[in-house]
Amino acid sequence: MPKLTETFARKVPPTKQGTAKHWDNEVKGLVLFVGKKSKTWYFQKDVGGQTRRILIGRYPVISADAARQTALGYALEWGRGAGKKVQIGAPTLRVAMEAYLARPKLRSDTHKISVRQQFELHLKDWLRLPLDEITKAMVAERHRSMAATPSAANHTLKYFRSVWNHARRIYDLPESPTMAIEWFEERPNGSIISDFRAWRRTIDELYNPIHAVFYELLLFTGLRKTEALTLQWKHVHEDHLHLPMTKNGRSFDLPILQLHHEILAPVQGLHRTWVFPSPKSPSGHVEGPQRIKWSPHAHRRTFATVAMEAGVLEEVVGRLLNHTPQSITGQRYTKPSLDALRPAMETTCKALQARLGSIDVTS
Repeated sequence: MPKLTETFARKVPPTKQGTAKHWDNEVKGLVLFVGKKSKTWYFQKDVGGQTRRILIGRYPVISADAARQTALGYALEWGRGAGKKVQIGAPTLRVAMEAYLARPKLRSDTHKISVRQQFELHLKDWLRLPLDEITKAMVAERHRSMAATPSAANHTLKYFRSVWNHARRIYDLPESPTMAIEWFEERPNGSIISDFRAWRRTIDELYNPIHAVFYELLLFTGLRKTEALTLQWKHVHEDHLHLPMTKNGRSFDLPILQLHHEILAPVQGLHRTWVFPSPKSPSGHVEGPQRIKWSPHAHRRTFATVAMEAGVLEEVVGRLLNHTPQSITGQRYTKPSLDALRPAMETTCKALQARLGSIDVTS
């Protein structure tokens, strides 16, 4: 082990991958972590069978002499037993992510899957880093490097911010380094289905009839893509669909009509559990339906647009879409029943059928 002098700290080369640890041969517990872009001083010691680590600071902001004096002070305190009360060093991003995803009130399994996927895809090289080694410069550069996919860039780093802020409840961390990010502007295209006859032809020509039923159900319910794909038969009732967990963290009941049962008739009996089964999918249900000109969310926007044009009040449309009301009264007190929402569903479905040409507009 070398003596961690100023010369050693200055000349030690960065790693090509991972983190190298250099221990001081005089001050037991003083260690210099060297990564691809940073060098960081820590004091580390085993206490009661647990490794406890305290951040001293980054080199060269913290010199070797300053780090040595700080480490000597910690060694003295820990020798007196104070180390038992000293906070364990910051967790790695992976540990912080798992702690965040284990929250009992986290919104949904879909959200958890999305966080893991984004971190593994875009932040994989950070997962082993302690949070306090991830700097504002690193975060801003990673965000800029994803400029080709602005929505993914924003979502990934906002997920990172949520994980960081959750860890701050326990660990002594500064404000999230995402404060350095200039977020990309995201403009949803707002597309809807305007040519219903073209939509009908497209759906009828789909190779997989299960996918055709999926898109038709989306259009006549306004469900989100994942809500429909993960729908189980036990949640399909005579007068409503029950979604046990949705994007906003609540269960949701949506009134349905005889029309909806007719839409689902072609997939009944295909699987005991899933409404939209797929034998090739690990989950057992369809995960990636065949892409068509109109996205799943365009179907949801179309449902909402047709409903409002048919005279359904905007607040009621929001209830059918399971949007969180903006007012305190709407959030905490007003709970419309299925029967109260059913007329709005009937009006919307009739208007959709009229546009598809399946019934007379004047009927």
